[in-house]
Amino acid sequence: MAELKIGLVSVSDRAASGVYGDKGLPALAEWLAGALLTPFTLEQRLIPDEQPQIEAALQALVDEQGCQLVLTTGGTGPAPRDVTPDATLAVADRVMPGFGEQMRQISLHYVPTALLSRQVGVIRAASLILNLPGQPKSIRETLEGVKDADGKVLVPGIFASVPYCIQLLGGPYIETRPDVVAAFRPKSANKPQGTA
Repeated sequence: MAELKIGLVSVSDRAASGVYGDKGLPALAEWLAGALLTPFTLEQRLIPDEQPQIEAALQALVDEQGCQLVLTTGGTGPAPRDVTPDATLAVADRVMPGFGEQMRQISLHYVPTALLSRQVGVIRAASLILNLPGQPKSIRETLEGVKDADGKVLVPGIFASVPYCIQLLGGPYIETRPDVVAAFRPKSANKPQGTA
C-alpha cells in the first residue's frame, strides 16, 4: 500500500516575505498529527499570493512529490490578491463542489462573512486538493465541523469525507481518531478488522 503523503501550502505575501511568522503550516501539521492514526509524511510550501507560483506548487506536490492530499491555507477571499481558488481551479482535472459548499456551511455558524469565501475542492490526477481558511481556529473548525459543548457533531467537518475520497482515487486507507474527526465510508469500504 502506498505511503500517505500530504502536501501543505500556505499562501501569504507577508509571511512569505518574512514580515511575520506563518501560522497556517504549523496549524495544519499539528491538526493532522492529532487527527490521523495512519502514518504520513508532509511536504510543505510557503509562497506569496501569486497565481503562477501557487499553480506550480500544487502541480509539483501532486505530479512530482506524489501527494495524495494537498491542503492550502490562505488567499480564498474576494480581495484582488486572493487567488488561491483561481490557481487551484487552473490545475484541476475535476471540481468537487461539495467541499466548498460544506466549508462555507460550517463557517456560517461562526461568521456571516463566510459567504465571501471562495474555497474549492478539486481532483488533479489521483489527488485531492482542498482550500482551507487562513486562521488556525478556522482551519480546525472547517476540518472537524461544528460541535456542541459535549463534542457531539452538529455539522460534519470536511475531513470526515476525505479518507473515503482518497480511497476512491486509489490512495491509501486512512484512519482517523474518532474523537477528533470520525472518517465516514460505506460499510462495504471499511477495512476488515485485524487487517494491516
